[in-house]
Amino acid sequence: MAKQIQAIRGMNDLLPSQTPAWHKLEQAIRELTASYGYSEIRTPIVESTDLFKRSIGEVTDIVEKEMYTFEDRNGDSLTLRPEGTASTVRAGNQHGLLYNQEQRLWYVGPMFRHERPQKGRYRQFHQFGVEVYGLKGPDIDAEVLIMSARLWKLLGISEHVTLELNTLGDSEERGRYREALTAYLEQHKAMLDEDSQRRMYSNPLRVLDSKSQSTQALLENAPALVDYFGEETQQHFQRLRELLDQAGIQYVVNPRLVRGLDYYNRTVFEWVTSSLGAQGTVLAGGRYDGLVEQLGGKATPAVGFASGLERLVLLLTELGKVDDSPAIADVYVTAMGDNAVSAAMKVAENLRDQLPHLRVMSHCGGGNFKKQMKRADKSGAQVAIIIGDDEVSANTAVVKPLRSQQQQQSIAQTELVDAIRTQIGSV
Repeated sequence: MAKQIQAIRGMNDLLPSQTPAWHKLEQAIRELTASYGYSEIRTPIVESTDLFKRSIGEVTDIVEKEMYTFEDRNGDSLTLRPEGTASTVRAGNQHGLLYNQEQRLWYVGPMFRHERPQKGRYRQFHQFGVEVYGLKGPDIDAEVLIMSARLWKLLGISEHVTLELNTLGDSEERGRYREALTAYLEQHKAMLDEDSQRRMYSNPLRVLDSKSQSTQALLENAPALVDYFGEETQQHFQRLRELLDQAGIQYVVNPRLVRGLDYYNRTVFEWVTSSLGAQGTVLAGGRYDGLVEQLGGKATPAVGFASGLERLVLLLTELGKVDDSPAIADVYVTAMGDNAVSAAMKVAENLRDQLPHLRVMSHCGGGNFKKQMKRADKSGAQVAIIIGDDEVSANTAVVKPLRSQQQQQSIAQTELVDAIRTQIGSV
């Protein structure tokens, strides 16, 4: 026997028992984005490596350690996309969607990072993201945050997530702060963890996000970013907080919150949960006003967020928000005898024509009455339609409720659509 080929580590199959949770999440995403007037964009999985080096930053874990990069037959360096924002900006620049325009976009799809697979985090993962271009005020920052809060309502998990909020200021303010922070860290270099020592010159703000307790203790006396903000940055953040307060969105200001990508400025945020064990991020984002210009376009303000679907599905499952045995059919059509198969198929097709919102499953493979009813029950259908030789001759069908105590009844096939509509509505 030939050796079975296994999936690549960290790149997982989604089995039929798992996909209902994904369907629930994807449906909520589509409802959410439509209700806010956002348009979907779809970008390629493979992009030029330079796109991510220029956008994410060469001195980041993603670019240094995690990207799937290879040369194609022409010798060009290509990369499987590790995140969605850079691709969206590239597409907007390339197709003239951004300059002097307002765009509210969303995407969903697979991303790739070569990191250690762990619970809720894989090498091929899926992200849902929102990107807004052409609006620079705090009101759009508030909208994307209110929008993300509505997603938790749709999923029924609002009480299990907490919003953390911060501002990073503009590039000049951050530059002055970087100098002050680096000078402070230099004085205490021996006390920093290894990653922080490596980052203190290349990306010192990431030191603020260190998971090392000793480094965090050292940062208690470090210069504060807020002390380097000008009036405009302070007003932007204050107005954003006012809008969130007025919308009833609860949040915690976390002055240590930074994002792992270089392109963020001003508003940054994370939705975190403790319902998956150690606190983890389920959605994050912020403002990135310089990225469009950085990637060859004209200066365009931008804000957005992204969320890993694997972690959200895990959270929904852990909280019991997903049906363990979801129905795959509303109506199950059986055929008792060879002569009834064709008639049963015609009945099923007519139901699909007349009641397209229903899931109609036809029994295939023959079998006795008990076997077919067992399959009908397993499908989760509310109603079984039974057609045998007698029903074929009389042009009738037996309608048998499967989830109620109502009695089965024999009716004319011409009345079947109305009967099913009534049954499904009443069961």
